[in-house]
Amino acid sequence: MDKDMGTTTVAATDTDTGAGAGTNTDTDTGAGRDAQAASALTLGDVEIIRIEEVRGSFGAPGELFPGIEDTWRAHEEWLTPDFRDPDSGQVLAAVQAWVLRSGGRTIVVDPGVGNGRERPGTPHFSHLDTDFTDRLARAGVRPEDVDLVVNTHVHGDHVGGNTRADGGGWVPAFPNATYLVPRPDHDFYGLDGAARTPHDNHRLLFADSIAPVVEAGQAVLWEDSHRIDSRLVLEPAPGHTPGSSVLRLASGADRAVFVGDLLHSPAQFLAPTCSSALCVDRARSARSRVRVLERAADEHELVIPAHFPGPAAAEVRRAGGGFAVSRWRA
Repeated sequence: MDKDMGTTTVAATDTDTGAGAGTNTDTDTGAGRDAQAASALTLGDVEIIRIEEVRGSFGAPGELFPGIEDTWRAHEEWLTPDFRDPDSGQVLAAVQAWVLRSGGRTIVVDPGVGNGRERPGTPHFSHLDTDFTDRLARAGVRPEDVDLVVNTHVHGDHVGGNTRADGGGWVPAFPNATYLVPRPDHDFYGLDGAARTPHDNHRLLFADSIAPVVEAGQAVLWEDSHRIDSRLVLEPAPGHTPGSSVLRLASGADRAVFVGDLLHSPAQFLAPTCSSALCVDRARSARSRVRVLERAADEHELVIPAHFPGPAAAEVRRAGGGFAVSRWRA
């Protein structure tokens, strides 16, 4: 999510709303648990913790996902209240990061919007002042403890937390970390790249959130694929942005895939060819989404998108021309 979608309400939150139940879900994980406790899970030898920054209503479904209106209406009960605002009918979403502990290292995936950003194209992300760093601390993560930061793609709500304000400029927020940035996105959104928006969001986010870590010598620009360790590997899934990627986890018998912005709503499980209006190449994004979900269903990978509020991870199976949620997790 990285452009102005009209009337939007976002708020910092510390609570989880529970699991969505309905005709497309075989089991329900329950409701009313504390977000931090509800979002911790262990897969094989990897510990995973979700750290939420903000959540709220992000726009009308047809505006966010052109062509999804019929599917949305048919499954409103299933999507409500975790993924659909019952009052406005808008899409509910969250901005959040994932902390992984793997092989003795601490890894932060997609560290959010960050505070104090100038984002004229996304006013709901401008000049945030959240306690995200305190939430990391409550999870036992100090900035200096982070070994690796993964940006699944270069959008403001995935890279802003890379840096912090310091003396009128921006410096890496995680001083000892290596930052993994997809090279196609670095080149596309860079100061000399092809991407521009009417409000110049991309120039601003690159200048305050990407350039400082590159200039500090802390960035690794990768392409094709990048293995982090024996359990984790980054792979391309282009379309949302030129360098959009997924992070695959394989540890013991457990499998998972952090899909970034391939999915913004579980309605896209049901209509996987409906891409977000925010995608640079919607057709390519749809191909990437279907390919990743087919593998997840066939190989029993837990699907972990970037923006699901409430239950944030799903076990999926093939169902007709789309996919169904067999079980919610996290």
